[in-house]
Amino acid sequence: MRTNTYAIPIRTTMLGLLGVALIALGGMGAGAILERDPLLAQVGLSWLRYGHGHDLASMVLYLGLGLVVWAWVRLGRLVRWGEIGDFAVLVAVTVWTLPLLFAPPLFSKDIYSYLAQGQLALTGYDPYTVGPAVLQSTLSENVSWVWQHTPAPYGPLFILIAKAIVWATNASVILGVVAMRFALAGGLVLLCWALPGLSRHLGGKSAIALWLVAANPLLLIHLIGGAHNDLLMIGLMAAGVLLVLDRRHVLGFVLLALAFSVKATAVVIAPFLVWIWAARLEGDKRAQFRKALLPGLLAFLGTFAVCTLVAGVSLGWIPALRSSSMIINWLSIPSAVGDFVRMIVNWFVYVDGGIFIGVARALGSVVLIWIAYTQWWAARDGDVRDGIRRGTLTMLAVALLSPATLPWYFSWPLALAAGFAWSTGALVTMTIASVFLLLVTFPNGDTALYSWGYLFFALMVSVLAARSLVKPDPFGLSTRYE
Repeated sequence: MRTNTYAIPIRTTMLGLLGVALIALGGMGAGAILERDPLLAQVGLSWLRYGHGHDLASMVLYLGLGLVVWAWVRLGRLVRWGEIGDFAVLVAVTVWTLPLLFAPPLFSKDIYSYLAQGQLALTGYDPYTVGPAVLQSTLSENVSWVWQHTPAPYGPLFILIAKAIVWATNASVILGVVAMRFALAGGLVLLCWALPGLSRHLGGKSAIALWLVAANPLLLIHLIGGAHNDLLMIGLMAAGVLLVLDRRHVLGFVLLALAFSVKATAVVIAPFLVWIWAARLEGDKRAQFRKALLPGLLAFLGTFAVCTLVAGVSLGWIPALRSSSMIINWLSIPSAVGDFVRMIVNWFVYVDGGIFIGVARALGSVVLIWIAYTQWWAARDGDVRDGIRRGTLTMLAVALLSPATLPWYFSWPLALAAGFAWSTGALVTMTIASVFLLLVTFPNGDTALYSWGYLFFALMVSVLAARSLVKPDPFGLSTRYE
């Protein structure tokens, strides 16, 4: 079937728009709202935060989630059947993103931490040595208690962005949330620019890649609605990888350094790109490697140094990366194993659970280092597809074997993996994973990973969504498909 390049599925696009509008509306009462919301108070909607009002808001929000997932699956079917192309997916992404830019924070309170860290830097504190609690401000009072005394684990470019936003909005929480979302949405723009090019190099279909990442509810709801800086990081990373594959090596490493200066995870793919660059140069293997490594390091470290100097911060964010270990959930394999062993042992004798978590995480780090090295060394021939595939697998291992794993961390490898060719089975699996990971956090930012009844329901919804991707009428209720 020949793709109609500029065809737009109006009903599907509007279905998703209705969904995100309901999510934004329900988020006013059920989202990660302010401790004291002057906007709700002024318009007489404070009742949405409590009792039956909160229940109503939650129902509206989850109805919106259902419509967004439904629209995404319908869009995916049209992409798979070849009825629409890149343009239709980009239109849907744009339409579905706009309401989320102005919604209350959804499924996470991290954006309040970002703004408080920017205020720390703006007022002369070092955000890498103190936590938001020292501010005693409107911004800091909305930061989750977990991070009140935690230094920022983010790079200098992100601190600079947060600092500029707090200054431009005069430390307004509401304006700061919207401004931060617009800044992070730049990562979505970069993703949409990079994914067709990555597909060209990696053998995939650009419309599938855009649908799988840019239109994915996991990314839109968590990274736009939840306003996580991972979005800016993966956008810069994907663009940097594409530039390297397009033989604009130095500029590619500059963008990778910018991504690293937002969040450290972006550095994982850089060593694999050195092999790809080296394979294009003359000389023996060692000479090729040196010729690629030196300019790559200069571009990367030089860009990072400039970001650090302009932001006026130190390297304190690197040791602060350990702060994520405060999170314990079973999405992290080492944390899950340690917690499971603790539970079993404590059936018989009480032992401090921290011992098991610590040992399991240490073993996980060893396994991660082994995976990263073996995958990097296996990519030394410099083949583009093999190198990016192994780099993507390593990034997936980072998400799974880190001390702490959160649902949106899986957007890291997905941003690169989307460029490959995907079988139907792989798309079905990814649909299940995306919808399930979307749902394992409650709208106010609390984890649902230990609410087993709710998780069973989320899994059933995820399976239904995946089945609908390949079977338009999964229950066989319509005569239209007979």
